[in-house]
Amino acid sequence: MRKSFILFGLVGVIMLFTAAPLAMAEDAAEPEGMALTVEGGGMSIPGIAKAGAAIGAGLAIIGGGRGIGTIGSSAVESIARQPEAVGSIFQNMIISAALIEGATLFAVVVALLAAL
Repeated sequence: MRKSFILFGLVGVIMLFTAAPLAMAEDAAEPEGMALTVEGGGMSIPGIAKAGAAIGAGLAIIGGGRGIGTIGSSAVESIARQPEAVGSIFQNMIISAALIEGATLFAVVVALLAAL
């Protein structure tokens, strides 16, 4: 559980640090359709921000997948130990997975909007 909080916190920090340079550099001239631009031998701020947003979206998907996988494995183990409680375990599993998926979708949308 602690690792999941650390992972989601890391994703949030990455998205904050990648969205801020992009917001500040909106007036900078950037070729249309290029994710990474080269200026003076290095990458420009908008290119770095877009790359960081893509990394943040990927980390959000990985964290969400791991969380839903953990819920599924714990639910199967619980059902194996107490088969009579299958209804309540399944219901709680679905609600938890939906909450994780919603948070993951929100994180991916924020990362993709930061890349625009």
